[in-house]
Amino acid sequence: MKYLRFEKDSAEGFGILQDDKIKVLKGDFLEDVAFSDVEYSLDEVKLLAPVKPGKVIAVGLNYMDHIKEFGDRPVPKNPTLFVKLTNTVIGPGEEILLPEGYERVDFEAELAVVISEHCYQVSAEDAHEYILGATCLNDVTERIVQKADGQWTRGKNFPTFCPIGPYIVSDIDLSDLEIKAVLSGEVKQHSSTKHFLWNPYDLVSFISQSIPLEPGDVVTTGTPSGVGPMKPGDTISIEIENIGTLTNPVIEA
Repeated sequence: MKYLRFEKDSAEGFGILQDDKIKVLKGDFLEDVAFSDVEYSLDEVKLLAPVKPGKVIAVGLNYMDHIKEFGDRPVPKNPTLFVKLTNTVIGPGEEILLPEGYERVDFEAELAVVISEHCYQVSAEDAHEYILGATCLNDVTERIVQKADGQWTRGKNFPTFCPIGPYIVSDIDLSDLEIKAVLSGEVKQHSSTKHFLWNPYDLVSFISQSIPLEPGDVVTTGTPSGVGPMKPGDTISIEIENIGTLTNPVIEA
């Protein structure tokens, strides 16, 4: 299924995309998939970020080539975690704002998974039972701030620095999906999820050992090599096989 969230006539709705038609749900798909009698075409609505997460738990250094592109550093023994705050989340087509005084703001193409139910201290073998599906995410980063701080919180959490979408797609194999970042028509990142150091189920399990995950929370799985800066007027697209394309324009705040 392709789950989505949309805006129509200033009202929020939830739906499932089938044959290019949005079948509108009576409520939130995280609670119950019950169809209403309403259908829309995609061009009748504005797509929003498919969830409003309580938290986004992000993973750094999950592709070997990305570890190497930022210097000779040891491979971490455990996943490297950080948090993106809810003020960063935007949806498809919304503008990424380059903050005042920025020096280098990078795109980072990532596969993210959305949690379907309360998830605490689960095994990697059982983690799939707590995942609704996968989506595209752009882990936008002010790189100079990140390096200056020596940790990642501030550089990752300017407003609009977490585009998510366009859909949450369930029942797909996450083990070998092509992933790309395309900046103003030029492919900058091109890899596959087969190169993960830790797969999404490992990550959900690892995180849940200490952090309870709730329905709608997002776990994003890290980026491959090729990250780079964006400038005003650019358009950045994150493309993931069998999921879709997340596109956002870039402007100065």
